[in-house]
Amino acid sequence: KCNSQDLANIGWAHAVANVDAPALFNDDFIDACLEKEAEFTLEAKSQLHQWQLWQEELNSSVSLPLSLQEKCYRAFLSTVPRPSALQNDVSSSLSSIGLEPKDEVLTKQGYRLDALVEVNGKKIGVEVDGPSHFLGRKPTGSTILKRRQVTHLEGIPLVSVPYWEWDKLGKDSSKKEQYLRSLSDWANHP
Repeated sequence: KCNSQDLANIGWAHAVANVDAPALFNDDFIDACLEKEAEFTLEAKSQLHQWQLWQEELNSSVSLPLSLQEKCYRAFLSTVPRPSALQNDVSSSLSSIGLEPKDEVLTKQGYRLDALVEVNGKKIGVEVDGPSHFLGRKPTGSTILKRRQVTHLEGIPLVSVPYWEWDKLGKDSSKKEQYLRSLSDWANHP
């Protein structure tokens, strides 16, 4: 028998891997979530919010009750954004090339984008990905899920600025600006 965190972890892990399991995610899963509703931590509710978004991605008929969805959404929003020096540096460089970034943009689904810019009339999310977004040089589950769900559910293409690429540019503002121009060119011509 699963405890509340087990349920959230199972749902979240399947959402990250994008592996549907109708035999697992059905009315029994929803009933188990409702049975444990009072025990879910903020983290578990956030994971369930991402699981619910995944169900939307799949066009699934399986869904948490609206009252629990709302609690999970509020938990997902509860994280206070704390832009890093790296993020501020990238945002400043985006401004330098005339992209006028909007920082810490909240999407309809509850994700926060580090920056949102407009290039040739197209909105593009910019994610400044520090060390906590990676295991080695591979994105973490949270990073994978955010990239996929924002692109698929919000319709906003994302470009990533990995910390090691930015750090390699040093303090040379012209190199930083050229790097960002190449990202925005890439985002415009997938």
